[in-house]
Amino acid sequence: MQTGRTTPQTRTEILAGVSTFLATMYIIVVNPAILSQAGLPFSGVLTATVLLSFGCSLLMGLYARNPMVVAPGMGLNAFFTFTAVKGMGIRPEVALGAVFWAGVLFLILSVFNIRSAIVKIIPKPLRYAVSAGIGLFITLIGFENARFIVANPATLVGIASLKDPIILTFIFGLLLTSVLVIRQIPGAIIIGIVLTTLVALPVGRWWGDASAVNFGQKTLVNFQGILAAPDFSLIGKLDLVNSLQWALWPVIFAFVFTDLFDSLSTFVGVAEAADLYDADGNPRNLNRSLLTDAVATTMAGLLGTSPGTAYIESAVGIAQGGRTGLTAIVAGTLFLPFLFLSPLLSVIPAIATAPALVLVGAFMMKPVTKINWGQLDDALPAFLALVLIPFSYSITQGIIWGFLTWTVVKLAVGKSNEVPVGLWIVDLFCILALFSGH
Repeated sequence: MQTGRTTPQTRTEILAGVSTFLATMYIIVVNPAILSQAGLPFSGVLTATVLLSFGCSLLMGLYARNPMVVAPGMGLNAFFTFTAVKGMGIRPEVALGAVFWAGVLFLILSVFNIRSAIVKIIPKPLRYAVSAGIGLFITLIGFENARFIVANPATLVGIASLKDPIILTFIFGLLLTSVLVIRQIPGAIIIGIVLTTLVALPVGRWWGDASAVNFGQKTLVNFQGILAAPDFSLIGKLDLVNSLQWALWPVIFAFVFTDLFDSLSTFVGVAEAADLYDADGNPRNLNRSLLTDAVATTMAGLLGTSPGTAYIESAVGIAQGGRTGLTAIVAGTLFLPFLFLSPLLSVIPAIATAPALVLVGAFMMKPVTKINWGQLDDALPAFLALVLIPFSYSITQGIIWGFLTWTVVKLAVGKSNEVPVGLWIVDLFCILALFSGH
């Protein structure tokens, strides 16, 4: 009788794991597409992405016993590429070293339970604003990658001509993927990527636009061009020494800050959706989950990718009935076959992954509803953090000005009690970062 009771639940957990994988597998394509713009090889990042997602999802399932997938985080990969490498001119190997040290710092914060003190330091409106600001940043990157938003000397930026077949293909992909997501089709984002790629095939052939489909020497009917051995070239390529320079500490801090609050919001959100609370009312196995997240960031630097984090898309599997670590184990295992598909996946063009970036940005906007926009001394610092992230093309700048403005405004209106002592320390690091030349 015991077996009869557990078998249906096991089947449910497996199906939940499949659903979670379908909801998160877009990262296999999108993460290499973003990090390759930082000068890292597409195939190497794909291998690192798969290994990290597999290994750390298993750790989440076996150690933390929670039904959540761990993979390189959206927003964190954008920060790596567009702020650290392109914006600050940091070599990719040094940026990977910064990821590793951020993971080590995150581990220390988790082991000694310092993270709870940090959570109390950072005002909630700023946390919500940074999350939404990163969403806007990712959306801007998606529009830029699709060449939908372009430079305009008269207005700084503008929309490209709709006569361009590339733009029309992107719009088709964006609308198609949006409908699939709204209708809650399993694997909606990856289906949108595949279908947009297929539509882009004639664009690449007839118009000869390299941004449509990168054929190279590969064809979809040549299996030697589809399969390849995993590319382990990025493993251990991080620069541990130069990444400890003083000028890099704002980068390390930004990685830790973003990863920490992204993780906490994910665990709280998933716990709320599935009622996964412990006896004290905290998300179930929170300490182990955060420790797993910290390990994921540390391993990311070693493997050759941006920091790993728990995915809110895990809620898809939870909605299917996933409640145990088996869901994460199944989802993580499904990443493995993609180790051998880098040639095929590298064919996918930027206009096919761009709709995914735009929609992920939309998903990340939800926290702005938690900001009290009628309370201006809360709203204005949050607003600056929110808009400066995309407008300055830098997550770091949004965080810095959000913190500093919060402190100044609160002091000016006589609410110094809302500026914790720890925030003064953070402000000091923010000021030093502003005058460090970056």
